[in-house]
Amino acid sequence: MLRIDNLTYRIAGRTILEGASVTIPDGHKVGLVGRNGTGKSTLLKLLTGELLPDGGTIELSARTRVGSVLQEMPEAKRSPLAFVLAADSERDELLTEAETATDPQRIADIHTRLADIGAESAEARAASILAGLGFDDAMQGRPLGDFSGGWRMRVALAATLFAAPELMLLDEPSNHLDLETRIWLESYLNNYRGTILLVSHDRSLLNGVAGSILHLAGGALTLYRGNYDTFERTRAERLRLHEAQAVKQAAARAHMQAFIDRFRYKASKARQAQSRIKALERMEEIGPILREPETRFQFPDPEALPSPLITLDNVSVGYDGRPVLRGLNLTIGSDDRIALLGANGNGKSTFLKLLLGRLNPISGDVVRASKVRLGYFEQEQADAFDLSVTAFAHMSREMRDAPEAKVRAHLGRFGFPQQRADVKIGALSGGEKARLLFATVTRDAPNILLLDEPTNHLDIEAREALVEALAEWEGAVLLVTHDPHLVELCADRLWLVREGGCRPFDGDIADYRRQLQEERRAEKREARDDKTNRKEKVRTTGGARSNLAVERRAVRDAEARVDRLTKAREQAMRLLADPGLYERPGNDVARLQVKLAEIEAELATAEDAWLAAQETLEATAS
Repeated sequence: MLRIDNLTYRIAGRTILEGASVTIPDGHKVGLVGRNGTGKSTLLKLLTGELLPDGGTIELSARTRVGSVLQEMPEAKRSPLAFVLAADSERDELLTEAETATDPQRIADIHTRLADIGAESAEARAASILAGLGFDDAMQGRPLGDFSGGWRMRVALAATLFAAPELMLLDEPSNHLDLETRIWLESYLNNYRGTILLVSHDRSLLNGVAGSILHLAGGALTLYRGNYDTFERTRAERLRLHEAQAVKQAAARAHMQAFIDRFRYKASKARQAQSRIKALERMEEIGPILREPETRFQFPDPEALPSPLITLDNVSVGYDGRPVLRGLNLTIGSDDRIALLGANGNGKSTFLKLLLGRLNPISGDVVRASKVRLGYFEQEQADAFDLSVTAFAHMSREMRDAPEAKVRAHLGRFGFPQQRADVKIGALSGGEKARLLFATVTRDAPNILLLDEPTNHLDIEAREALVEALAEWEGAVLLVTHDPHLVELCADRLWLVREGGCRPFDGDIADYRRQLQEERRAEKREARDDKTNRKEKVRTTGGARSNLAVERRAVRDAEARVDRLTKAREQAMRLLADPGLYERPGNDVARLQVKLAEIEAELATAEDAWLAAQETLEATAS
C-alpha cells in the first residue's frame, strides 16, 4: 500500500504540493493527471526518493520495490537484451555470485533461489517484452549505441517492465511508441499484477489501464474511482455542485448581511442582528473555483481550392533509386481528414516527404493543385527554435511583412496573450512550444496540414482543444499519431502504410486494433508451431551435428538442475532432522515442510525432463 500524508514540496519558493494526501491499495492501477507544470513528475521523484519533501510522509508496504524508467542508457556497447536482463538485480547478483561461490550450502541456496524467481525463463521473458516494444531478434542483439533516443527509451521501458517492481511509476510511457506498440503496452499493463502509477496525457491509455484517476491541481491530490472518462464526468459534476452551493451561500450571506445592516442599531432587533453576525462569522465560506486557463487553438481558414489538392498516380518513392513505397494511387481532397496507420519503419515519414516535395518520385506522377499550400508540423522543429528570442520576435521573423497587430493576433489564436508572447522561447513549457510551432506552420493559412505526432507535449485539455480546432477548420488534414483517441475524433479516412505500399483501410480504429491483436495471436501460434516442428524434425530425422550439440547441452542443463534440487532437498531434510528446530517459536517447521514438498515436486519434474532429454539425445545420435 502507498500512503501519502500531508505532503508538501516547494521549488524556489513556489509551492508544488501542499498538504497532499492519498492512499493507494496494493495492486491498483492509477492514472496521475493534471495540467502541464502542476508537479506530476515531481511527485514521482518524491516517491522514488530522488527528491525529499519539505513536509509530510510517504509510506510503502514492507519490502515494496519501486521501479521507474531510467532516463539515461549506460554502456552503449551492451545489447538491449543484456540491458533488460540486468534490470532484475537479484538474478544478476545471484548469477555473479554463483560463478565464484565455493561453499556447497551457499551454492545450493543460490540455485534454489534462482529456480524460485524463474531465472531459467528470464531471457525468454525479456525477449518477449522487447518484441512487444518493436525489437526483432536482430535488434535485440545490437549495441544500444546503434539506436536513436526514442528506441533507447523503449529499452528503458522494457527494463522496468521486466524488473516487475511491486510499485511501477511510469511517466508518459507511450510518448516514444507508435500506435501498434502502444496497443501492446496497454494489454501488458492491464495484465500486470503490481501497483501502477501512470502519468499520461494519452486518454485512450488511461481509459484502457487505469481503474482510478489521481488528479493533481492546486497542490492537492484527489482520487477518483473509474477511468479517465468517468473522472471527467465526475469532476464536472462536482464543479457544477460546488458552484451551485457557492451561489446559494452567497445569496444567504447577502440576505443575512442586509438584515444586519438594517437592524443592528435598532433596539428591538439588535439581539437578532447579533445572532446573525455570529452565524455569519461561523459560516465557512465556499470559495470560488480556481479554473485553469483554457488552451486555445484557432487555425486560419485557407483559400478555397477545388478538389483534388494532391493526386498520386502509380507513384514509387524511396532513396538512391530504391523504392520504399510502390504503386501509390491516392488523392487528397480539400476537406479530407486522413490518418496514416502503420508501424514505425514502414514508410510513413517517406510518404510525408513525398507530399512535401522533399523527395521526388522514382516513377509515376505527383500532381498538385495550383496555389496549394502545405503546413508541416513535426515535433523536432520545436527543438530548433532560437531559445534566446521571444515568441513574438520569432513570429515577426516568420511573418516579415505583417504589422505588429497582425502578428500578435495570430499568436493569440494559439493561446499567447501579450505577456506570454513577450517571454523568451527558452522559458516556455513544452506545450507552449508546441502551440508556437502550430502558429508557425499555419502562418500563411495552408490548405493541407500534415501533422506528425502533434500531441506529444500537449496535456489532455490541450489535446481536446486541438480536436475542436481541427473540427472547425476548413482545410484538409493528414495525421500521423500514436493517439487512437485523436484518430477516432479527427479522421474520417484511414490509410495503412505497410508492406511497401499505402492503401485505404476498410474500417475504423477499433477494427485496426482488432486486426493487430489477431495478427499477434497468429504470430505466437506460428512460433509455437515452428518450435514443435523443429523438435519433431530432430526426433524423426536425427538432426545434424549442431542438433547433437544442442541436445547434449540440454542434458547437461537438466543434470545440473537435478543436482541443484537434490542438494536443496538434502539441506531441507537435514534441517528437519535437527532437534533444535522444534524448540523454536513460530511456524518454522511448517514452512520448511512446505518448502521440502515444493522441492520434491520440482525435483520429480526435473528428473522427468532429464530422462526426456537423454532419450532425445540418444534418438538424435542414432
